[in-house]
Amino acid sequence: MAFADTLKTLPEIAGEALALTDAAGAEVAVIANAPGTAGSFRVYGYLAGKYGAIDAAAAAEGLAIYAEHTDDARSNPGKHPNIDRLFPIAAGGMALTATLR
Repeated sequence: MAFADTLKTLPEIAGEALALTDAAGAEVAVIANAPGTAGSFRVYGYLAGKYGAIDAAAAAEGLAIYAEHTDDARSNPGKHPNIDRLFPIAAGGMALTATLR
């Protein structure tokens, strides 16, 4: 299924942004609920709600949700930073905590 179609099936997430923090509590990213990042805000919010954190299982599901954009991110590192962030986590890297703002 294409990303746009899958996105429609995810629950709405209320909030202005999601702050992503590492195990040490350092903020590594903020994803705004705004044009250009609202899809990622919704994906990350869904994953955090389902898994409790953006861990390896959540990241793997996130890469599947991003569908065709995941392939584009692999081919063009840096073009999709919110997808790029999931690759090392899915490979067993450090989980992130997501906090709504």
